[in-house]
Amino acid sequence: MARIAGVDLPRDKRIEIGLTYIYGIGLTRAKQVIAKTGVNPDTRVKDLSDADVSLLRETVESDYQIEGDLRRWESMNIKRLMDIGTYRGRRHRLGLPVRGQRTRTNARTRRGGRRTVAGKKKAPGKK
Repeated sequence: MARIAGVDLPRDKRIEIGLTYIYGIGLTRAKQVIAKTGVNPDTRVKDLSDADVSLLRETVESDYQIEGDLRRWESMNIKRLMDIGTYRGRRHRLGLPVRGQRTRTNARTRRGGRRTVAGKKKAPGKK
């Protein structure tokens, strides 16, 4: 089983796709890593040799910011925006869309679904 940066890569996928399971590595960066290491992109993760796995692990962990470090870096950037009180920081704090999207309609993911009580039946009165 290939384990890179604390992530178990799916065994039956091609290494090109398997690397994208690591936070901070997309398809483009996965292709760059494979080109740099010289591993065949059509190889399945389960068919990789230990030497290939160690070469991939070394390249990924030394050349790119991934997983915990990247998450920490992103959260610190958002915290900095909130601390200095920028417009984007206030939108983050309020849980509203940050990049100029409309909020009159849509934006349900950021705002949350509004609970309605339409059609609620009245409790029957005592006799």
